[in-house]
Amino acid sequence: MVETDPVRVALRYVNEINRHDPSALAALMTPEFRFVDSLGRELRGAERMREAWVAYFALFPDYRIIIHQHLSSGELVALFGGASGTLEERGKLPNRNHWTLPAAWQAVVQEDRVAEWQVYSDNTPVQRLLDGRG
Repeated sequence: MVETDPVRVALRYVNEINRHDPSALAALMTPEFRFVDSLGRELRGAERMREAWVAYFALFPDYRIIIHQHLSSGELVALFGGASGTLEERGKLPNRNHWTLPAAWQAVVQEDRVAEWQVYSDNTPVQRLLDGRG
């Protein structure tokens, strides 16, 4: 059975993020999927986003989203909670590379797929880790 409830579709998307399954994520996206990160940068297309998830999960192998609350209106779903992860370093996940931050996400769900996913958070701790890596 195809799930069409926007909240359930958005929460399923979060579940696939937490499972680190880029192919399942891509299957939940519309072909013209639009992603907007917390800095306002956009990425378009389900396949490009699948590739981005592969790279992100390689950087942060323990990346996880926790949802505490959600609101919805029609096809728009707002999710509130937090995210955490650890920047991989030579095959290890050192404590000094761990971050946790509050975050919110906005999803636009069309029928049974996510058409847009936007992240709202202060990603300064993550950016500092990435800047120090180079």
